Amino acid sequence: MMRLVAVAALAVLALAGCGKPPSPPAAVADVGWAYYGGDAGGQRFSPAAQITPANVDDLKTAWTWSSGELAAKGEAMDKASFEGTPIMVEGRLYICTPFNMVAALDPGTGKELWRFDPRIDPTVNYPNDVVCRGVAFWRDPQAPPEQPCAARIFTATNDRRLIALDAASGRLCPGFGAKGTVDVGAGVVLARNGGMQITSAPVIAGDVVVVGSSIDDNQRVDEVRGTVRAYDARDGRPLWSFAPLAQAGPDFRAGAANVWAPMSVDEARGLVVLPTSSASPDFYGSARKGDGRDANSVVALEARTGRRVWGFQTTHHDVWDYDVPAQPTLAEIDYGGRRTAAVLQPTKQGLLFTLDRQTGAPVIPVVERPVPQAGAPGEALSPTQPFPIAPKPRAPSDIAPKQAYGLTPWDRGACEKLIAGAQRGGLYTPPSLKGSLVYPFTGGGVNWGGLAFDPRRGVAIVNTSSALHKITLIPAAKVDAAQEADFEAEISPQTGAPYGMKREVVFSPLGLPCNPPPWGMLHAVDMKTGKVLWEIPLGTTRDLAPLSQFVVRGVGTPNFGGPIVTGGGLVFIGAAMDDYLRAFDIGTGKELWKGRLPAGGQATPMTYVWKGRQFVVIAAGGHSKSDTRRGDQLVAFALPG
Repeated sequence: MMRLVAVAALAVLALAGCGKPPSPPAAVADVGWAYYGGDAGGQRFSPAAQITPANVDDLKTAWTWSSGELAAKGEAMDKASFEGTPIMVEGRLYICTPFNMVAALDPGTGKELWRFDPRIDPTVNYPNDVVCRGVAFWRDPQAPPEQPCAARIFTATNDRRLIALDAASGRLCPGFGAKGTVDVGAGVVLARNGGMQITSAPVIAGDVVVVGSSIDDNQRVDEVRGTVRAYDARDGRPLWSFAPLAQAGPDFRAGAANVWAPMSVDEARGLVVLPTSSASPDFYGSARKGDGRDANSVVALEARTGRRVWGFQTTHHDVWDYDVPAQPTLAEIDYGGRRTAAVLQPTKQGLLFTLDRQTGAPVIPVVERPVPQAGAPGEALSPTQPFPIAPKPRAPSDIAPKQAYGLTPWDRGACEKLIAGAQRGGLYTPPSLKGSLVYPFTGGGVNWGGLAFDPRRGVAIVNTSSALHKITLIPAAKVDAAQEADFEAEISPQTGAPYGMKREVVFSPLGLPCNPPPWGMLHAVDMKTGKVLWEIPLGTTRDLAPLSQFVVRGVGTPNFGGPIVTGGGLVFIGAAMDDYLRAFDIGTGKELWKGRLPAGGQATPMTYVWKGRQFVVIAAGGHSKSDTRRGDQLVAFALPG
């Protein structure tokens, strides 16, 4: 992943829309954005409609806010990703930074009202670098409205703390846990400091606060288990815990299966919906025979008790690091003419599963298809994997040597040899000692940005990436030597397994991806039929490889972050490996506008209306894995006047 910067070396420069004299917009009713995903179910939709395809080209920067971390953190910024999406509730914006500083801002001006710094240690080597995707708001219905901590901001930190802050002042809520803080990692024995962190926003169901965790990948068989924990929102008392591997059986030796991606809440049904990751270690599973119970699954729990209501597994016996990476989106769909309360779950494989929210059964049918079986010695692969019949996979998964990409016959020929020399067979080709192609790579397909759903049109908008990983298993006795010989490569021991692993993106000698473009796409799917309405390349290389824009066009870039949809008929998305926020017509996919950012916009934007004016806000801070331009700002766009 550290070389993902090279993937963007062939992307095009998108054309900005032509300007026209701006006209003052009419004032409209105020609209908030009270949750990380817009609503508790993560639809990332706002009814705000002041900005439309007719006037979006008039958008200008309205205000910016800086956390100051770019200067304050120094070299620690190299391991930071500003993935945060603010919330706007009760007249204030609330944002967390990669280092878990929380700030409250005036939504009209960006003026800082307060800040709280939990002072995490920036030198700790966290498995996913330092990340904070969002915070959660809760108002206690039993407390007098003006009482301190009647309204609270909950934030969870990289060093495993759950913190309650007074929404009005930013001060710790003394009645919660130990003077405002609960130690989520209490009693957890880690193999190394930083091996468990919390990167996604807590979710709240009634008066229950739920948090997941991110755990070391690929390090060992006997890893910490990925327990989800719930606490009383008033006093921080532990209420319940859920470990996805708890029912896997006594012969199932593994950890992880954690919930690092954002969760969703079905408030009407009292459910919290989890996206779980793979069991440890990622790329070899002889010690964890069987499908893995609730690993790699969408799981619904009763929010008050933690009781498992249902689960649906998207990958059986995962040896590809195909976590369920994105927030489950709760939406009402009309597939086949039948109205259903559904869960829409995109995956790293570029698949989109549509499940019944009450039972977990597929709404759009899922079939089990045979998959490659040439696993490493001792491996016991699942003979089949689940595939929804619609929509069709949104990321390519098979490649032949003759499909290799290159600017010249020389580098294309080198890619042909790299592809021909690896074990390949399409999606779910297992890791091997020879080296196997994992396609899509472990970054997606879809990643943590998830999808946006327009409930008025019944359309899902999702962005995908496309690249090749080569996964090579290394006999355990040779892992140390391999690390010494190639210290810049990603080589992990998978301690306790007979094999370690090496993961590398497949590039040409020129540093370009060997798989054919486009490498980043934006798609629109009609959830009434499961058909794709349109799809277009997403991203340019203006800020990463400027000269390449004159060589090739229409290739897109890998992307981190997701889209939002508005009542004005627009899709807003940053995510691509350049410094832009873009707007697209949801009906056609046409790019209508792009706004320049001071740093990489690898975050999901949000929108709200405040005092009659609609704003679109995105974090511009760059991303450690894609090495985009670093920064520490929030940028708000609005129509003039």
